[in-house]
Amino acid sequence: MAGMFTLLHRRASAQPRTEADLLRLGNVLLDELFRASPAGPVPMGRMRGTLLAFPGSRAARPIAAFARALLWQGKVVDAEQTSLKNLVTPLRLRAIKAAVSTAASWVDGDPTVLIDYSRTSRVAGMVRDEIRLVGPGLYLGVVWMWRRRVGWFALRPQGTK
Repeated sequence: MAGMFTLLHRRASAQPRTEADLLRLGNVLLDELFRASPAGPVPMGRMRGTLLAFPGSRAARPIAAFARALLWQGKVVDAEQTSLKNLVTPLRLRAIKAAVSTAASWVDGDPTVLIDYSRTSRVAGMVRDEIRLVGPGLYLGVVWMWRRRVGWFALRPQGTK
């Protein structure tokens, strides 16, 4: 069992460089990676988003491609205003506003960049996102709904690889 923990720790603590790296990790490894990562700075500007549904499975990549094409393309963060809007639909409409700050994570109590919809959105008022910097320019996000962890996503400033 100790050998398995060491392998998980080594794999989770290796810095992913791409969203594809994150899609290959399962839920346990994403959790380990999130816990081992710093909050990082509040990102600014247009962020390309990737949905990490069924991470570690064959379905992860096609679901991520479908989601980006039709549903959610990312977020636009206005750090001066401490807010953001999601980019949704193929038209990349700016919708579903959230407040951005730093706070203690519900995952482990450590600092995280908080994306809070509770006071800014009637549609997503039950949603709380937390992001941490897991690689150069790459943020891993956890999605909470009604205080239950329900999913993962990745964010990267547009124009970076």
